[in-house]
Amino acid sequence: MNFADFSPLPEAPVLVLGAAGIDIVGVLRGELRAGTSNPSQIRSSFGGVARNVAENLARLGHPVRLLAAVGSDQMGERLIEQSAQAGVDISAVIRIPDRTTGAYLAVVNSKGELQLALDDMHTVAYLSPEFVRQKSNLFKEASMLFVDANLSKETLRAAITLARRAKIPICADPTSVGLADRLIPHLPHLRLITPNAAEAGILCNRSVDPARRRQTMEVAKCLVSQGVGIAIITLGQYGICYATSETSGYIPAMRTEIVDPTGGGDALTAAVIFALFNDIPLDDALRLGVSAATLTLRYSGAVVPDLTLEKLYDQLVI
Repeated sequence: MNFADFSPLPEAPVLVLGAAGIDIVGVLRGELRAGTSNPSQIRSSFGGVARNVAENLARLGHPVRLLAAVGSDQMGERLIEQSAQAGVDISAVIRIPDRTTGAYLAVVNSKGELQLALDDMHTVAYLSPEFVRQKSNLFKEASMLFVDANLSKETLRAAITLARRAKIPICADPTSVGLADRLIPHLPHLRLITPNAAEAGILCNRSVDPARRRQTMEVAKCLVSQGVGIAIITLGQYGICYATSETSGYIPAMRTEIVDPTGGGDALTAAVIFALFNDIPLDDALRLGVSAATLTLRYSGAVVPDLTLEKLYDQLVI
């Protein structure tokens, strides 16, 4: 199974629609103590699920166009400049007057585990259904649509309708437990979905323990039974499981130090999309995805700046 088989324009750019913003991540130097200041190492970088996927694809050498909204501030301009330097087509990114660029704030413990997170992706609201419909030509020029669930229910519906009319495959990331249910009406139209275990549980209305392989596999198959082409469940330290209508399987995680968990899933998604567009078999594509996620976990930022296919193969899971 590869995406070129399902796209009328396989060499055209992937259209990536969703969040773009600033990531601020604090890594604790000790135990989290509520109600007081905690010693930590703090870094900032550009992020947002859609933007991360777009940059990863561009760095791997796949054409990609980002449809996102940023503020009219300096950080928004820098986000656009950096994304363009990475190879992303930013011609469709809009700047919102008198608004700041969205932000994500996370606290991570010394083991690389997320303790809590806050997000303020208010600029995504400017990606309205009406705005997306005005960009219908971008869907006709694309090889695939990728969406994240930061988009409103109405915008998701409009975007997926446009992609279906253009007859291009659709990939989606549920983004968070609080947003995952926005994708439920669209599962029959998704060629690929990449939830974590908790998000997959929301989509299938059941509890999921990432440590229980049989249970996670049942959820992957549940997504396929609802019409998803390829369901990939990310399981953190336990690896990933996946299912299609023809096959299913499990790939273990690579043992690695976790410097920063931000962006690991986005890297996996981008690497799988890239691989499937380049006729790499699904199982190998998923192993490349695990490699991409592992490299990102080792990096203090949302996207590895020197990401290449050769770098993925250098540490491919055997």
